[in-house]
Amino acid sequence: MLHKNTAPSLTQKLYRADQVKHLELEAAAKVGVSKFELMQRAGKAVFERCVSFMPIAHNYLILVGVGNNAGDGYITALNAVNAGKSVVLCAIDPSREVVGDAARAQKAWLDNGGKVEAFDIKMLERCDLIIDALLGIGIVGIIRNEFADVIDAINNSQVPVVSIDLPSGLDADTGESLGRCIQADMTITFIGIKLGLTTGAGKQSCGKLVFEDLGIGKAFAELARSDANALDIAHFKGLAPRPVHSHKGTYGRLLCVGGNAGMAGAIRLSAEAALRSGTGLVKVFAHESSKVQISAGRPEIMVTTSGLDEALEWATCIVIGPGLGQDDWAKATYDTVLHYCQTHPKPMVIDADALNIMASTAAFINIDDCVMTPHSGEAARLLSVSIEEVENNRFIFARQVAERYHTTCVLKGAGTIIDDEQNSWVCRHGNPGMATAGMGDVLTGIIGSLMAQSVETHLACQYGVSLHAKAGDIVAESQGQRGMLASDLFDTVRMLINE
Repeated sequence: MLHKNTAPSLTQKLYRADQVKHLELEAAAKVGVSKFELMQRAGKAVFERCVSFMPIAHNYLILVGVGNNAGDGYITALNAVNAGKSVVLCAIDPSREVVGDAARAQKAWLDNGGKVEAFDIKMLERCDLIIDALLGIGIVGIIRNEFADVIDAINNSQVPVVSIDLPSGLDADTGESLGRCIQADMTITFIGIKLGLTTGAGKQSCGKLVFEDLGIGKAFAELARSDANALDIAHFKGLAPRPVHSHKGTYGRLLCVGGNAGMAGAIRLSAEAALRSGTGLVKVFAHESSKVQISAGRPEIMVTTSGLDEALEWATCIVIGPGLGQDDWAKATYDTVLHYCQTHPKPMVIDADALNIMASTAAFINIDDCVMTPHSGEAARLLSVSIEEVENNRFIFARQVAERYHTTCVLKGAGTIIDDEQNSWVCRHGNPGMATAGMGDVLTGIIGSLMAQSVETHLACQYGVSLHAKAGDIVAESQGQRGMLASDLFDTVRMLINE
């Protein structure tokens, strides 16, 4: 049994931009805070985070637009100047009028002796830190050329960038770039974490994501329905202690199907990952020519190349896909497994080439307890859309896979998304060093292992994804991202699952 912490922090919840836009003032009113006071709190928080991020930076370049995001920028500038920093504040169009609380913040800056200057690319050579307050969550459509040119100049500079609320040019809901997008080193977001900041290109654009609720987070959470939750390994207490009176059969029998000729490595990684995650017995059904490569050096893995029906009957959970291929042997094996699982329901994980075979057939599958683990290319094939479409709206397409195939979808990538048709979760952990061969096979083995150990499917996916990604972060921290191998995660996964 998997134990999950029952008191999640506010930062677990993710929201759409329109929810934050329409409910933040109501939430503020509930706790007696005005809109301008929120702006003051935001500017103060940004400056304090900037000091923590780059304590020796003295020359700040702050770029503002005309909305509330600009108001946060003006207040940040005031805090910086009052703390002794040198600040240059630029607007894309200094003559354009700002209104509302942003105008009040601008007046406070000007009354303090500040100036609003036009942007000059040479300013980038004279600053230690850029603060991006150009465009906020209200932007729709492709950004105008004058903003695009400034964003290009910032991205081409070597100066660290802190974005206020979200990187300018990013769609707050999807993480899609609206023509151009700031590539920030840190993003400080307010009130509620927006969906688009947590996955795909949005996660890349944000850099380090920092959350500040400005003192109204609890009130906001009471008003807004969360569309998804962020996953952190700290949210799980882990597996229950094992009883003394147990045996290897107590902890599941996992069958891993794959390993076609010349592709033994993928299924070997899945099988060993399952063993390292605590499954009592792991068996691989593979092509005859792969038997030696799979079992060599890991005698604990049972390997068979015949008697697939008997192996399916033996298993308590089934993994299919890693190294399966798409030839006649692969398709015949796939058909046997899918037919068996439709008539003898068992938990199963479908990955890799099994997904590709599925996408190429018109046959509809109906398996009660099924997980599918596509990357964006496989998801695109399953849904007959482009990879770009999937990457530009990962939450939507993860839900579409889940609904079309009545499955739990694990959409892999930066900010892996889990969707079970009703709820979505996104993983906080992971790093670019994990973009290497075999990482997905290891994840598949971990999820299959947890399901074989009778962990509920949605929890097996949440915990498995978090374990896998956190293990990658620990390995990267100690040994670096470049050169990381999928098998490097085994010892760390074992350590984490025993904590």
